[in-house]
Amino acid sequence: MSESTLFKDYYNAELAERMAAQITAVYPAFAAAAFVAQIAPQLDGQEMKARTLIFTHALHDHLPPDFPAAWAVLQATLDAELVTTDGVFNDGWHYWPIAQFIELYGLAHFDTAVTAMHEITKRHTAEFAIRPYLIRYPERTLAVLHEWTQDENPHVRRLVSEGTRPRLPWGMRLHQFIADPTPTLALLEKLKDDPAEYVRRSVANHLNDITKDNPLLALATLARWQEDATPERKWIIRHALRSLVKAGDPAALQLLGYGAAQASVLQLAVSPSVLHFGNTLEISFTLQSEIDERQELVVDYVIHFVKANGRTAPKVFKLRHVSLYGRQSLPIRKQHAFKPITTRRYYPGAHRVEIQVNGQTLAGANFELVIA
Repeated sequence: MSESTLFKDYYNAELAERMAAQITAVYPAFAAAAFVAQIAPQLDGQEMKARTLIFTHALHDHLPPDFPAAWAVLQATLDAELVTTDGVFNDGWHYWPIAQFIELYGLAHFDTAVTAMHEITKRHTAEFAIRPYLIRYPERTLAVLHEWTQDENPHVRRLVSEGTRPRLPWGMRLHQFIADPTPTLALLEKLKDDPAEYVRRSVANHLNDITKDNPLLALATLARWQEDATPERKWIIRHALRSLVKAGDPAALQLLGYGAAQASVLQLAVSPSVLHFGNTLEISFTLQSEIDERQELVVDYVIHFVKANGRTAPKVFKLRHVSLYGRQSLPIRKQHAFKPITTRRYYPGAHRVEIQVNGQTLAGANFELVIA
């Protein structure tokens, strides 16, 4: 599914009608027509978050005012639990307003809300809903999450890691864990060898969050995890260190077995030198080993993008990991498209490409971006 269709447009009048029918089937007093009439006129021109909030407020306006009673109605509408880990964001979009309902209206009813999140996350996700509870009831919520690390359902175990991420994308920041991540590290300790790759990926992403504010603590944790690590845990370590590796952090590179690069970048070329927006920049160079021994190298490229104020800011892009044998040379070619994307705004002017090997900048070249 694409962001332009489902992420926003999935929340439409048809979904409102379907939700109303499901609720009416278990709660005949539900004002289905009024529910749809409240939602449909508000949707045009709204982005996804605003649309889900319209649904959530309508649920609150038409369900019983008491949260436990409202949840009892919603619980009766739930479909079967997911049986795989790839359907969370493919099949469960209609649960997002329900999870948001728990987030906004269940805070005064901790036990009922926790039960509700446990059920929702087995069908979609409660990673956003649980965050206000971690702020208002940190000890009680963490105690529940420690129990959930042993839950038989991988979606619930993933919630333990994903819901406590300090910098979860789209979620409110958990500033207490940005300041001190040790409470969440205690949870990750119990999940680092989880049998589900789905859960382990969340553990790695959580640790990558921690590296942004507490790199020394994250590095110490991962160094300890590296002792007698399984291949699965080694993958967590590599993935968790990706931001530090992109930044060329020496300790992170050393932990992964990468020393100082003893290599050079020859014949770096960027083409065309004047790039019209909408086209593709081609980057080519030769990586040359300068020693007789084999060495492991992390090769990235950095583009210094022009900002609105005319200055430039670097963005690191992963290129490849290579093993170079004695005095070996390796030609490398990469294409980078300059096309409209939702996560970046482009500005014309002088840009620069640099080649980074094991965190060291070895060569650079300039090009001009032209935007009609």
